Amino acid sequence: MAKHQAQQSSPEFKQLVRIGQTDIPGHKRVAYGLTAIKGVSYMIANAICFIAGVDKMKKIGELSDQEINNIEQAISKLSEKAPKWLLNRRKDYSTGKDLHLIKTDLDLTRDFDLRRLKKIKSYRGLRLQWGLPVRGQRTKSNFRKNKGKALGVRRKKK
Repeated sequence: MAKHQAQQSSPEFKQLVRIGQTDIPGHKRVAYGLTAIKGVSYMIANAICFIAGVDKMKKIGELSDQEINNIEQAISKLSEKAPKWLLNRRKDYSTGKDLHLIKTDLDLTRDFDLRRLKKIKSYRGLRLQWGLPVRGQRTKSNFRKNKGKALGVRRKKK
């Protein structure tokens, strides 16, 4: 316990590290801390550590500025360096390239995809518009919560 406190109180230890527009607590290990960035899973975090040449078991607060820069460069070049099956946007609709999106790019792209489905009036787009399940789930017993579609038995008046 004393070693842990001494480690965090040393002058080079950072309590918060900003990577990818996300504040990550310094006491977390690199592989787990990178998962705080939207669009980065544990597998992606492992790949980022491997590409950047950073020990994944090291605490984030102990990283030097050079290692943090290496991690940020690895995140930006992830779609080129990582295997294609690991990326979250393979064969992009507009460009046809394999990409890995993080942060706000992920939200914006998802929003544009849903808008496109609604605009062309595909089955999925219509189901999304109507607030119904898109992937074949049953609707008799589920999907009535918080939608104002709850059915019940009316009580007879005396």
